Amino acid sequence: MKERLDDMTNQWWKNSVVYQIYPRSFKDSNGDGIGDLNGITEKLDYLVQLGVDVVWLSPVYESPNDDNGYDIRHYQKIMDSFGTMEDWENMLKEMHARGIKLIMDLVINHTSDEHAWFIESRQSKDNDYRDFYIWRPGKNGQPPNNWAANFGGSAWQYDEQTDEYYLHLFSKKQPDLNWENPALRSKLYDMIRWWLDKGIDGFRMDVINFISKDQRFPDGDADANQTYVSGHRYFMNGPRVHEFLQELHTEALAGHDILTVGEMPGVTPEEGKLYTASERKELNMVFHFEHMDIDSGPHGKWDVKPWSLVELKQILSKWQLALETEGWNSLYWNNHDQPRVVSRFGCDGAYRVVSAKMLATTLHMMKGTPYIYQGEELGMTNAHFDSIDQYRDIETINMYNEQMAAGRKPEDIMEAIHVKSRDNARTPMQWNSHPQAGFTTGEPWIAVHPNYKTVNADAALADPNSIFHYYRKLIELRKKYAIIVHGSFTLLAPKSEEIFAYRRSYQGEQLLVISNFTKMKASFQVPESFQHLKLKQVLIGNYPDSLSKDITPEIPMRPYETIVYHFIS
Repeated sequence: MKERLDDMTNQWWKNSVVYQIYPRSFKDSNGDGIGDLNGITEKLDYLVQLGVDVVWLSPVYESPNDDNGYDIRHYQKIMDSFGTMEDWENMLKEMHARGIKLIMDLVINHTSDEHAWFIESRQSKDNDYRDFYIWRPGKNGQPPNNWAANFGGSAWQYDEQTDEYYLHLFSKKQPDLNWENPALRSKLYDMIRWWLDKGIDGFRMDVINFISKDQRFPDGDADANQTYVSGHRYFMNGPRVHEFLQELHTEALAGHDILTVGEMPGVTPEEGKLYTASERKELNMVFHFEHMDIDSGPHGKWDVKPWSLVELKQILSKWQLALETEGWNSLYWNNHDQPRVVSRFGCDGAYRVVSAKMLATTLHMMKGTPYIYQGEELGMTNAHFDSIDQYRDIETINMYNEQMAAGRKPEDIMEAIHVKSRDNARTPMQWNSHPQAGFTTGEPWIAVHPNYKTVNADAALADPNSIFHYYRKLIELRKKYAIIVHGSFTLLAPKSEEIFAYRRSYQGEQLLVISNFTKMKASFQVPESFQHLKLKQVLIGNYPDSLSKDITPEIPMRPYETIVYHFIS
């Protein structure tokens, strides 16, 4: 049987591995402490060595940086601290010369309040741009409804000039766009076509399932303890969202061979199928957040609770099965908004290397397009800064101030921040053991993690058994074996609190993937259905003797051990 994928599909994004770059923290080329476009260009050969196919670039557009670039002041200009449009064009040219595709971050649920459209919109109620945003009168001196913003406080901001409130589901400096207005949509489509004409290869779409709001703007479910409550059910997967996305596809995306992935908090597998089914012409894949919420308690993200492997397996299996024949999965453990995976689901101490490899194997052997977040391939860990003054993330700082005002102890608040702050993912990329981890010759915009002297790219490249080279091997396997891309998925041992195991099946081949998620020894009972199969090889494993590990009826698993057996009928 052919193992190559050359003729399997013309949907190149199914066979690809994506690497996310958070430019502010990747590589600084000019010593100002902020990563930039020329720094990215400088490190492209590193990405070639890793073997990734696509770069997802977090926003580099002109922005006042209230939310680190997700508050866009001008969609068609580059932020000064990142460089110039010429720098961006050179970066794209150098990526394409190396066979790397580029997808840009598309933030079209909201803009900055410094965007020219919003400046016009707030001038008067009859301004031509007024309805580019969502304005409503207050009720008895209060906001139009009781929705909470994702970064704290009310989702509505009063504006004296016209005596009305505008909606902002995030920061008050990020007013939501009014997708009900066709003139607004037309402007956005013009901008999207402009970027596609520059030669990019797709978009990651920020909170794209928020763009359609229930136009009644009803109150969220009352909570006696909160002034502002979640209004999610009135804007997540809203009434016209599929109509809007189909129009976006028709007007701006059609005719381009691109990757589109939608960030979609609150999306279910059933909705995921609607968003990603090819005949519906909306998106290629979605980012869901179910597995990212399993350590969140009833009071949300900062209410940290222990997570359960049984629940993690159930969630990931549910998505694998739901999108097996319709739509497509994206696979990720972390990104710029999430803590470092080795600190969250692995062990960032004694078992950092083996647990990072285990987590990588568990994800990359599933069906879907894998995403690697910068530094993940090095096993970078959470920041654990001592003081709130060391944090830069608006969400983290707002939460800290609110909790302090409510009388909580600083050490209790910091405990949650150490686990969940977005800044855990935003510390500078650790390139070498030189000062500031080789990220900058200046003072970095956020502190470098103190472990950079041992956890860095130079050390990883020099060590054939490093996490980096293990990720490189996983990427090579995905390019070589059709079963990894196209095989069906079956969860095994669903009730085990120690072992995450599953089967992949495709055209007479099977993979058995077994991972121990604990620092204790465990064992896995091999299902009888594998006994009539011929073991071809061990594809990969994270211990030195993994490739020679026999298949037995009961397989002993060492702490954080992972192994992938390849069978043929």
